[in-house]
Amino acid sequence: MGRIGALVRACHPEPTVAVTLFAAALAIAVGRSAGGVAAVAAAVVTGQLSVGWSNDVIDRHRDAIGGRAEKPVAAGGVTPRTVALAAAVALVACVPLSFASGWRAGWVHLGAVASAWAYNLGLKATPLSVVPYAVSFGLLPTFVVLGLEGHPLPPWWLPLAGALLGCGAHFANTLPDLAADAQAGVRGLPQRLGAAGARWSAVLLLVAGSVVALLGPGANAWRLAVLVLVAALTAFGLRLGDRHAFRAALVIAAIDVALVVAGGTQLR
Repeated sequence: MGRIGALVRACHPEPTVAVTLFAAALAIAVGRSAGGVAAVAAAVVTGQLSVGWSNDVIDRHRDAIGGRAEKPVAAGGVTPRTVALAAAVALVACVPLSFASGWRAGWVHLGAVASAWAYNLGLKATPLSVVPYAVSFGLLPTFVVLGLEGHPLPPWWLPLAGALLGCGAHFANTLPDLAADAQAGVRGLPQRLGAAGARWSAVLLLVAGSVVALLGPGANAWRLAVLVLVAALTAFGLRLGDRHAFRAALVIAAIDVALVVAGGTQLR
């Protein structure tokens, strides 16, 4: 059970579950059938598993240098070979599951997964570290909508909101580990900006993503009121401490997705 628990922790379960639920909620909102929703969820969860597991395997030496005891591979809770095999199995499964939504949608989702792998394989240590987040989270709603009959494209604001929220999550996610990253030689964009720059970037990007998500379909009084609330929650959440910043970003994204879905917004 210890090894199984370590394997689960190595997949980055919080973002894996959150992104899968966001995608499934959007699939329901755009009118995908029950089978279509299941196909979206299965494709997204396998893609996320492959990304999470590969991240821990690729970064195991850096994590060890930084003393990242919470990382199961670096801490010796599970072997790199086991996690690498799990990542490979998840990635292989992701391919047919992505194409279950059609070849157009399938290629889009695999592009999103490839972008995330590019981050793990080296972009995270460059000034372009934010680009895979913009690409992957911008493509995610496109994948969901393209799987509909007729293969429509989503409204312009939906992938833009996803990209902005994903970029905000990237900056928030790095905040607790800036010192360890510097020790391990990771010089992504947040690390180059420093703690204050990364924190303000997270706030501005999360608020911008909320603006697009809530006002892109059209402004009204309740959307403006909710936007003010979301902006306040964003600022408050990131003031709770760097260790809670990424969870705050997930909560903000969840609120945005829930309001878009519950508001009956035209998503195609």
